Amino acid sequence: MTGPLHWILQVGAITKFGLLSIPQRRGAVTATVIGVAGVVAVLVGVLSIAAGFQKVMAVSGSPDSAIVLRSGADSEMVSGFGRDQTRVIGDAPGVARNDRGPLSSAELFVIINLPKRATGLDANVPLRGIESAAWQVRDDMQIVQGRMFEWGKDEVIVGSGAAREFAGLNVGSKIKVGRYEWPVVGVFSAKGGVPESEIWSDAKVLQAAYNRGDSFQSVRVRLNSPGAFQEFKDSLTSNPQLNVKVIRQSDYYVEQSETLTRLIATLGFLIAFLMAIGAVFSALNTMYSAVAARTREIATLRALGFGSGAVVVSLLIEALLLAVVGGVIGGSLAYLAFNNLHTSTMNFQSFSQVAFAFQVTPRLLVRGVVWAAVIGLIGGLFPAIRAARLPVALALREL
Repeated sequence: MTGPLHWILQVGAITKFGLLSIPQRRGAVTATVIGVAGVVAVLVGVLSIAAGFQKVMAVSGSPDSAIVLRSGADSEMVSGFGRDQTRVIGDAPGVARNDRGPLSSAELFVIINLPKRATGLDANVPLRGIESAAWQVRDDMQIVQGRMFEWGKDEVIVGSGAAREFAGLNVGSKIKVGRYEWPVVGVFSAKGGVPESEIWSDAKVLQAAYNRGDSFQSVRVRLNSPGAFQEFKDSLTSNPQLNVKVIRQSDYYVEQSETLTRLIATLGFLIAFLMAIGAVFSALNTMYSAVAARTREIATLRALGFGSGAVVVSLLIEALLLAVVGGVIGGSLAYLAFNNLHTSTMNFQSFSQVAFAFQVTPRLLVRGVVWAAVIGLIGGLFPAIRAARLPVALALREL
C-alpha cells in the first residue's frame, strides 16, 4: 500500500505504540500534564478577572442613555457643573420626558472609606448623590431588601455588590458620611452593573453634608431613542453656555474598563508565558525520554519501512495530546475555582472599588487549550526531529 492512506496508517501505528508506552513513563508524563495544567489554570484564572470586570461595565449602560461631563474630564471625579448648567442639559432636545419633567439626573460623586469583609482593609467606596430621575435613567433598578431612602433625609441605600463586599452595609446599620452617621435603609440591584458597587443618597442632602453648595459632577439622561444621541450631543457642544463632553453611557463604561482590563491581560499573559517556558522544558524532557525509551522501537519501524515524516508527526501528536489533556484539566480547575467568585477591585479612572464576579467564559477556556497545544507542539518538535534523524543502523545495534 502506498500513498497518503499508507502514510496516515503509519502515523496511527506509531502514535498507538507511543500512547501504550505511557505507563512506563508515567512520572515524566504526569509532570508534563501538571505543568501544562498549571499554566492554563493561571492564565484562565487571571483573564477571568478582566472578563468579569468587563461584563460589569458592559451591562451598566444602554445605547439610549448618555452621560455629560465637563470637557476634558475622563471621569466624574474631575468633572463639575452648577445647577444652571444641569438644567440646560436636562432641557436639551433628544432628552426623554415623563409627567414630572425630563429624565435627567444631576449627580454628585464622593468617596468614603469602608473595610472589606474579606480582609478588613479600608477601600474607597463610591457614594453617589442622585435625583429622582436616576431610576428611569438606568435600566432594571429595583429595591431587593428594605426600602428606598426618603428624599431630604440622611439615609442611604446600597448596591447589592457593595453590601456583599464591604462591612457595615447591612440594612439597619449606619455609615459615616462627613461628620454624621446615616442609616442604611435598603439594598438595590442593577442587573449586575456598576451601580451595584455604589451607595446612593439624595443629592441635595449629600451636597449639604460635604459643603458642595449646589454643584454636581455629572448629568445622566435617558434619550428618546438611541438615534437621538447625535442631536442631543450637538445641541450641548454648540451651546456657548456649556463646555461639556457628551458620551453614551455604554461607551463611557467601556472606556472606564480599558485601563484595568489591559493591565490584567498583560500581567496574565506575562505570568502564563513565564510558566509556559517551564512547561515547555517539562514537555521536552518527557518527549526526549520517550524517544530514548523507544529508540529500538523507532529504529525497527524505520527498518520496516516507516518514514521519518510519520515518526515526526506521531511524536508531535503524542505531545499535543498530553498538552491538551493538561489544558483541559487546567481549564476545569480554573472554572471550578474562579467562575462566579465575587470580589472587588480598583477602577483606576474613578479611584473607587467596583464589585464583580470572575467570569470563566468558553472563549477563555478555548484560549487556554490553545496555549496548551502550543506548549505541546513546541515541547515535542525537537525530540520528534531527533527521533526522525536517528541513524537506523546505530539504533539497531541496541537490539
